[in-house]
Amino acid sequence: QVQLVESGGGLVQPGGSLRLSCAASGTSIRIYNMGWYRQAPGKQRELVADITRGGITNYADSVKGRFTISRDNAKDTVALQMNSLKPEDTAVYYCNAKYIGKSSDWGQGTQVTVSS
Repeated sequence: QVQLVESGGGLVQPGGSLRLSCAASGTSIRIYNMGWYRQAPGKQRELVADITRGGITNYADSVKGRFTISRDNAKDTVALQMNSLKPEDTAVYYCNAKYIGKSSDWGQGTQVTVSS
C-alpha cells in the first residue's frame, strides 16, 4: 500500500513563503514523476509543478519564477518551495506520484491559505 504523506501547509500573508514536503512509502516500483497539484474551491485540480526522476521540471505559468520543485530519489521525497505567495495561490495542495505501468497515487492534501 503506497502512502504519500504531505506536510508544510498553513496560513501565510501575501508575499510570504511556505515549503511543502511529501514522502512516499510502501512503493515496490520506481516512481517516475513526482509533482504537486492544487485545487481551489469551485475549481478543477490543476498541475502546479512536477519533476521527473532525471530532474526535468515543469511549472504552471502562474507559479514560474516563484515556486521551485525538488526531489530526492533515494528517499522518494518531493518538496515545493513557494515564495512571493499570492491570495490566488490559496488551495488544497496534493502530492502525486506517477509510475510506468501503474496508476498514480495521491496524498491526502494540505491546505495553503494566503491572506492578510
